[in-house]
Amino acid sequence: MTCIIVDDEATARAIVAKHCSSVSDLNVVGEFDNAIDAIKFLNQQDVDVVFLDIHMPGFSGVDFVQTLKNCPKVVLTTSDTEFAIEAYEYEAIVDYMVKPLTAERFAKSVQKIKNALEKKASPVSGSNPKTNTTVEAEKDLYINIDKRLIKLNLHEILVVKAQGDYIDITTENKEYRVHTTLKKIKEKLPDKTFLQIHRSYVINFTKIIDIEDNSVLIKKMVIPISRSNRPELMRRLNLV
Repeated sequence: MTCIIVDDEATARAIVAKHCSSVSDLNVVGEFDNAIDAIKFLNQQDVDVVFLDIHMPGFSGVDFVQTLKNCPKVVLTTSDTEFAIEAYEYEAIVDYMVKPLTAERFAKSVQKIKNALEKKASPVSGSNPKTNTTVEAEKDLYINIDKRLIKLNLHEILVVKAQGDYIDITTENKEYRVHTTLKKIKEKLPDKTFLQIHRSYVINFTKIIDIEDNSVLIKKMVIPISRSNRPELMRRLNLV
């Protein structure tokens, strides 16, 4: 089994890692001090289980579970005993361990993980390969600038920003200002690659280089993410 550890406290991560090392068939493949970095990792690599702290600044353990479309099995680790009943409302959560963790309690949790993984695997035999998602060719976008129609390759568009009665379209090599609204231009952009992440911004999310709690980096541009749009962005990234 493979696992990652997500906890904003270094000491807590070290304790979980120590318990994991005592289990011969449990391999820690990553440790993270925040949920966002863990999600980025899981977008690139599958794991069997996540040891996850509930209370983390900016993006809680519950936000983490709700964001991932295909969430691995989760074991919550926390000092808060009041969340236990609610935790089991989420299918991905298989156990709830209260800190400080003991070897005996950790062993029981590992058994619960194995039982959950066996149950998940039993209905269907064979492998479950991830689907490789690629950006299919889309028709070009035509914009009207000074009574001239200019053709833009959709794949080269990075960011669309609202500027009053205009929008700025930033591509790989150039920027264009168009007299239209963000709403109208958004209707012409394919949902599979473009997403509104702020009232003033639509981005090509396949071009994201990095992501922080409240912003994404595309090329050298830092684009804000609104709180209401962040969950959808996280779901989209999990599909890429």
